[in-house]
Amino acid sequence: MSESQNLLLKDLQARQLIAQTTAVEELDAHLSEQPRVLYCGFDPTADSLHLGHLVPLLVLKRFQMAGHRPIALVGGATGLIGDPSFKAAERQLNTPDVVAGWVDKIKRQVSQFIDFNCGENAALVVNNLEWTGEMTALDFLRDVGKHFSVNAMINKESVQQRLNREGSGISFTEFSYALLQGMDFAELNRRYDCTLQVGGSDQWGNIVGGIDLSRRQNQARTFGLTVPLITKSDGTKFGKTEGGAVWLDPSKTSQYAFYQFWMNTADADVYRFMSFFTFLPKEEIEAIKQEDEAREGRPQAQQILAREVTLLVHGEEGLQAAERITEALFSGEISSLSETDLEQLKLDGLPSATVKRDQLEGNPMTQLFAEVGMVKSGKQVKDALGRNAVFFNGAARGAADNMNLPDCFAEENAMYGRFFLVKLGKKNHFLFEVI
Repeated sequence: MSESQNLLLKDLQARQLIAQTTAVEELDAHLSEQPRVLYCGFDPTADSLHLGHLVPLLVLKRFQMAGHRPIALVGGATGLIGDPSFKAAERQLNTPDVVAGWVDKIKRQVSQFIDFNCGENAALVVNNLEWTGEMTALDFLRDVGKHFSVNAMINKESVQQRLNREGSGISFTEFSYALLQGMDFAELNRRYDCTLQVGGSDQWGNIVGGIDLSRRQNQARTFGLTVPLITKSDGTKFGKTEGGAVWLDPSKTSQYAFYQFWMNTADADVYRFMSFFTFLPKEEIEAIKQEDEAREGRPQAQQILAREVTLLVHGEEGLQAAERITEALFSGEISSLSETDLEQLKLDGLPSATVKRDQLEGNPMTQLFAEVGMVKSGKQVKDALGRNAVFFNGAARGAADNMNLPDCFAEENAMYGRFFLVKLGKKNHFLFEVI
């Protein structure tokens, strides 16, 4: 058992997935002695997790693959409060009903990544509202609050940033968040002999508080390990696009858009991201890098990364849909697209617009395309029409069609009775839904 556990920490270090640990040599020995129970918390601050949650989720999976038992804690209680860690301002509090609905969705999401049917190290999903919901304020202050030093809490970097920001400050509600998270660790330690908490590096102060509370309440030796907050090489924030966050829920970020996010990874980031977000061995990632450096043209790493992560998050069916849409748009052979594929493109895969059929009569193509934002001016459309370089569902249109939109959008030519994929030139795609 010892050698395999040491290999786990070595692999995490080789992948640059460890930002901080408490007592690394003791942790190494602790993990080497026998399988352990560890947990990571996910607060329901929205109805879906996003890419920022993916690294700790996959770290839970890595520990389970090495024989340990992971617990995913969904914060039904802490989600009602809001974590102040390195936030510029107070969070808006959500209602209990809203948070409860989000808890259920996030439970289902985390369940995709860890195995619940693998014997002794089968995963658990727990909700911290279970042990905080019935606790009285007096019990909380007496049993938990007395173990926390206000002096130490005020000196935490995340709290200091809020205190020193003019006009901001921090409410007692958010200030108490660290106590609730500490209580989670101590409670999981009592219930399941959980001895390791994993989280993002912004959670370090909260994790240390939980370790201290477990020691005081349970006389237990526990540990913390944080993963780095992922940044891009150009300094911009990871996991964001022009449309906002990249979500794990396909109804918020489609499989196609998710796949394209990874395809657009910069060369300077792609091999590092392969280490973070895939289970490919480090030796294989290095071999891919060397092959890319030796070849001419576009590296293969982006496509491998996109395939691996989309498969992890969206499964084989989601990956096939993303690849099918990508190939259809690249080749122009759009007949293979399903109605669901077109719904993906409408959600976030392409610029799109819904128009009523009676809007088309007497409206020139040059004007419509400018109105929906497909082009900046009608001149672009006229130039493309002059070259027969405007295509409606694959059929070319010429200058004579400018004033004949009802014919261009003829119902019998619509895909699934309503969709028209319009291409202007080689790369400008736009999806119209005609109702």
